[in-house]
Amino acid sequence: MQRFSLERQVFFFEEFIPSDHHLPYLEIHPFEGTSVKAIRPRVPHWWSEADREAALSRLLDDLLALHGGRKPVLWFYTPMMFGFAKHVEAAAVIYDCMDELANFKLAPANIRETEDALITRADAVFTGGFSLYEVKKHRHDNIHPFPSSVDAHHFRRSRCRLPEPVDQAAIPHPRLGYYGVIDERLDLELIRSTAAARSGFSFVFLGPVAKISPDDLPQAPNIHYLGRKTYADLPAYLSGWDVALMPFALNEATRFISPTKTPEYLAAGRPVVGTRVTDVVRTYGNVPGVFLADGVENFGKACDAALAMTRSSSNWLQAVDEVLAQSSWDATFDSMSALVEQAVSCSATVPPPPKRLLLRNPRRTEPEKYDYLIVGAGFAGSVLAERLADGSNKKILVCDKRPHIGGNAYDHYDEAGILVHKYGPHIFHTNSEDVFAYLSRFTAWRPYEHRVLAQIGDLRLPVPINRTTLNGLYGLDLSTEAAAALFLAGRAEPCDPIVTSKDVVISQVGSELYRMFFEGYTRKQWGLDPSDLDRSVTARIPTRTNEDDRYFLDTFQAMPLDGYTRMFERMLDHENIRVMLDTDFAELDQAGLASHTIFTGPIDEYFGHRFGRLPYRSLKFRHETHDARRLLPVGVVNFPSQDVPHTRVTEYKHLTGQVHRKTSISYEYACAEGDPYYPIPRPENQALYKRYGELARERDDVTFAGRLGTYKYYNMDQVVGQALATYRRLQKRHDVGGVLADVQRD
Repeated sequence: MQRFSLERQVFFFEEFIPSDHHLPYLEIHPFEGTSVKAIRPRVPHWWSEADREAALSRLLDDLLALHGGRKPVLWFYTPMMFGFAKHVEAAAVIYDCMDELANFKLAPANIRETEDALITRADAVFTGGFSLYEVKKHRHDNIHPFPSSVDAHHFRRSRCRLPEPVDQAAIPHPRLGYYGVIDERLDLELIRSTAAARSGFSFVFLGPVAKISPDDLPQAPNIHYLGRKTYADLPAYLSGWDVALMPFALNEATRFISPTKTPEYLAAGRPVVGTRVTDVVRTYGNVPGVFLADGVENFGKACDAALAMTRSSSNWLQAVDEVLAQSSWDATFDSMSALVEQAVSCSATVPPPPKRLLLRNPRRTEPEKYDYLIVGAGFAGSVLAERLADGSNKKILVCDKRPHIGGNAYDHYDEAGILVHKYGPHIFHTNSEDVFAYLSRFTAWRPYEHRVLAQIGDLRLPVPINRTTLNGLYGLDLSTEAAAALFLAGRAEPCDPIVTSKDVVISQVGSELYRMFFEGYTRKQWGLDPSDLDRSVTARIPTRTNEDDRYFLDTFQAMPLDGYTRMFERMLDHENIRVMLDTDFAELDQAGLASHTIFTGPIDEYFGHRFGRLPYRSLKFRHETHDARRLLPVGVVNFPSQDVPHTRVTEYKHLTGQVHRKTSISYEYACAEGDPYYPIPRPENQALYKRYGELARERDDVTFAGRLGTYKYYNMDQVVGQALATYRRLQKRHDVGGVLADVQRD
């Protein structure tokens, strides 16, 4: 707050103080050496909670009016302040969640409800560590972990011998010290037993006692309670300690803490002995000078080891300082300040959708000659149009029967201003450096690793199936890949030969997991039993024995920063390309229009369904917008049960990274009728496609490309790769003086 006060007026509105005065009022206390002012409201002690909240609300309004009435940034350390401040028209609302306060002793009964309201209102949420972030990240679209930083210069003074504080001077060495609030988070029995087992050590405790009775504190000749100290005094006390302690109990109150004292102790040059608090283990477990142990015996041995380090070389501090250099308050402030400024700029109104680039879409009466007519403005058509126009200087006409470019990857801003995918989620991933490099010409990227959960009864479990899935489903504790592999091997049912999708799954995970995760979903998605589908359908979904919950493992995983449609607009924005939307290929007067056609629609449609229709699976979507920051913990939740009509639900803000006070989702339903999405992989369908392929080979004026043109279940990157390969073949033929018929072969 001192750093913020260099640019803003900062008022630190503290908790109310009961007063004997008959009216509420404010005390204003400047923090010494800063421009931060502490605001201490005093309220008659006999008032009801409702009267008190109303008074605090009025006092806050008075404070804002006295200082110009400008919209403030409201920064909350506790949800319990939100009730009397929520009416304020704020420039931005920040929730700095430093602890899971609902787990603390004597927590207010309504704290969870109040926190829900604050998170919904907040423009940004900060958490005091990674564990807290992980448990709350699904509740907000703009949440960031900020583990404890350190004022290294302040505490490094302790590495030199400082004048001994009077109340500590007579305490014998070796001294093992703790500073901080003394409350239910400390393991009092551990302190009592360790002090008894190490009677030659002195245990020093600085800080106020809160929410526990002083009578409950461990008492012994070698335990010393010196009371509350100022921040400025801490280095002098640390200077006289041999080891610093963090004897936390492992309970609900400490489950998500990330103690600031860890880096402060280390900056002071003191080895740290603590219990195995999750965030301490994660961040400092491998740092020299940090000894983490559970149980009285192990904790005592850790104290012995830390003392031995104190008496040896100080070379271990070099590695400590390298770690601490990455956690300065300056760096934390810079990151927080940028997020606050972003929140202020975005919170006033819903940002309007970016202005779309107008494509050249002439409805000309005069005839014009093109080198290529490309049917379809999706990935295949757009890539080929761009390459032929820019790489070979060809004149291109692109037509699409839809009113937009981008094919099924088309995205747009809905009425709430949220970027959504009209035709369901499109997640870009590839192992091809060439494909990624090519698309990077037309878009910057937002890193995104896709995660999917499956709704199995009341549980939401990761898919593909991994060790976390198995542990959650069966209540197991499989801790190694070998254990998970052995478990799955015991359930797998050999299938020889493996021909169908059902065979693939049962041979890997057995019938029970097949029924829970695959059978119903596949029947809904394809309208067929997995035993009637080619093995390729489920072979795309692996089974893992580790805890990797990413849906894809490709080298490149990202989303177009400005969306897919903007990427396509840049791709097609070329002087040699003309685009006609709302235009069916069959309606064009093709005579003399172009010497060659590239067709990315269904190949059977091009030939008038001469041999019958190729089967495709279609999709329908129901889009909804909700007045909530987040609805789902991940981007997509699958619903394998046949009792649920939809196959999956997508929340698009996970994919796009958009920050918005509302969120939009879509429900996805597979169906037999509608626009073709997926070629159905069955042997008889491949046989029918080959008949159309023979027709294509007889033509010298058409090239078929894309998922529908070649009747292949391609991912987006595969379509791009196929289109680039097709362009190279066409380019080669240009070089030898002609364009020949081309149809993709298996």
